[in-house]
Amino acid sequence: MKKNKNYKISIITVVKNSASTIERCIKSVIDQNYKNIEYIIIDGNSNDGTSKIIDKYKDKISLIVRENDKSIWDAMNKGVELANGEIIGFLNADDFYYPIALEIVNRYFDENNIDFLFGSVKKYKLMHGFNPSIIKWSFGFYTSHSIGFFIKTIKHKEIGLYNSKYLSADLDLFYKMIVNFKFKGIATKKNEILGEFGKGGFSSKINYIDHLKDLNQIRIDNKQNKFFVYILYLVKILKKPIKFLKAYLVKKI
Repeated sequence: MKKNKNYKISIITVVKNSASTIERCIKSVIDQNYKNIEYIIIDGNSNDGTSKIIDKYKDKISLIVRENDKSIWDAMNKGVELANGEIIGFLNADDFYYPIALEIVNRYFDENNIDFLFGSVKKYKLMHGFNPSIIKWSFGFYTSHSIGFFIKTIKHKEIGLYNSKYLSADLDLFYKMIVNFKFKGIATKKNEILGEFGKGGFSSKINYIDHLKDLNQIRIDNKQNKFFVYILYLVKILKKPIKFLKAYLVKKI
């Protein structure tokens, strides 16, 4: 009979000035049913009380790094380089896991020959799954969120770190791992929800036009046909013309 493996899971939280949400985030990690966890917090020298809240739980946090970051991706890269677990996951300061989340994550890696996992998460609606077969022609090949993303550490380091030149460097990494490296991954069942994420994160502050241009550049840099990429860009505009117009007007102000 196969003995179940308990992977060491490294959870990385990057934060700066999130005093209103960081405690809920931290408690959702340290109160997990699953206990084989390494918890790393990268604090970009917060000055709003965040650091004091983190210190309340320092005995239950594996590593706290306090220094200025060049970007959110720079902070996440620090966490990746410091991680000693076999699996890496990211939990931003305004997000939180459900108590059973990492138990579910461990089970999927234990029972399946996979390199990465996308778990169901909640925002204003349930976000679930991903479809790698459409990544080359769709702007939204996955419907999960970064808090539902887990990858074997050795595979993350094989791809490399997040490229800070992109606004959506996580999407660049997703594209590379599926198209270029052909890593194997699956999604959790729809009702296996790992947690919830806030509405005020980094991605919510990106102008829609800048977001589309960034995705275009990611595709082009990953050797996708330029003409096809621009067709996708046009289709996306035509699908959401009002959203595009609002973003255009904001840039003009």
